[in-house]
Amino acid sequence: MNTDGTELFLENQLCFPLYAASRLTTQVYNVLLKEEGLTYPQYLVLLVLWQYGSLSVNEICQKLLLESNTVTPLLKRLEEKLLLNRNRSEADERVVMVSLTEKGTMLQQRIAQIPHSVINCFKDESISLEEIITLQKTLFKLINILNKK
Repeated sequence: MNTDGTELFLENQLCFPLYAASRLTTQVYNVLLKEEGLTYPQYLVLLVLWQYGSLSVNEICQKLLLESNTVTPLLKRLEEKLLLNRNRSEADERVVMVSLTEKGTMLQQRIAQIPHSVINCFKDESISLEEIITLQKTLFKLINILNKK
């Protein structure tokens, strides 16, 4: 173990580039989502619903790796925007099911270009598209490892 103190230098931390890249990427998304009046976390909820259809609140939490006390206010705001509905399951009234409204489904078409726009923001002579894709795959591996702990 290195004891010269360099292990505590900012540039030697894994957490800092992950945090900074995440924050800066979220800023890019926020600019693109502002026109639709959405926040980045709301966008993530919509992505899950567009991909999987109707889900329980618990299933949405699992897919986004978030707690229900974080997801529930997001769902409430999206419901106020008439983008989704929350209804108690007929089979088990403890379960709240979430589904897109017609307006929520139509929104998908209007913002389908956002992922492409974000990738364009990353384009630079110092990083290739292949490197970005490899980074994404590596980050998913890291998420899977950390989610097991």
